[in-house]
Amino acid sequence: MKDYKISIRSFGEHAVLVEWPNEVDEAILEDIIQFKSYLKKNRLDPEEWEMVPAYNSLTLIDKNRIIDYQGFKKELKTWYKDRETVKKRDVFLWRLPVCYDSDFAIDIEDVAKKLGITVENVIALHTSSIFTVYGIGFLPGFMYLGGLPKELEVPRRSEPRQKVDKGSVGLAGKQTGIYPQESPGGWNIIGNCSVPIFDAEREEPCFVDVGDKIQFYPITRAEYDLHKIQGEVGIYQFEKVKLDA
Repeated sequence: MKDYKISIRSFGEHAVLVEWPNEVDEAILEDIIQFKSYLKKNRLDPEEWEMVPAYNSLTLIDKNRIIDYQGFKKELKTWYKDRETVKKRDVFLWRLPVCYDSDFAIDIEDVAKKLGITVENVIALHTSSIFTVYGIGFLPGFMYLGGLPKELEVPRRSEPRQKVDKGSVGLAGKQTGIYPQESPGGWNIIGNCSVPIFDAEREEPCFVDVGDKIQFYPITRAEYDLHKIQGEVGIYQFEKVKLDA
């Protein structure tokens, strides 16, 4: 197990931010997830602590008490050095349906033009890639997905929209993602995911974990409408494959 140079800093009275090298690297992400699992199993009561992994950091939040930063910092450094490898959690590949119909893909023609490729190429590249969930945030259930092909890298829109529809699938820089609810946003919208990504009424509101994989597949408008009905009545079955650890 490789040791990385980590830094630790206060993130308010109730939180500490642990940072790894500033790189988008699956090995770093896996080390973060492993350290989180070690802390959860051996050091920090998950009833009292919230732990949020993302890209190259782990945010630790004490839900009830003000943190003794200097003392906690020393403990974290010791725990990281002495950490043990815990059993890896199950990692899944989730296949999510996206309708790239022009009614939803409001930026796809502009994206294709900027990239010098066809709309069909944009869809083919987007659906043939397997993405890694590097973080969940911004909105509840908003997944930051890394692994975007270089051919699809496009800047954020110069003028964000006041309203982006729920389920919108967007591109921004080196990332793609799904808006789990209606919100403002500046990503380039190329389609819409027909199934609910976040549901506060579910036992697990967001079914995906950091470290999981996502692959999109194209659907017709008729399939989109059917999935929406299935999602609303709670009978849609998500497609997932368990990956080898």
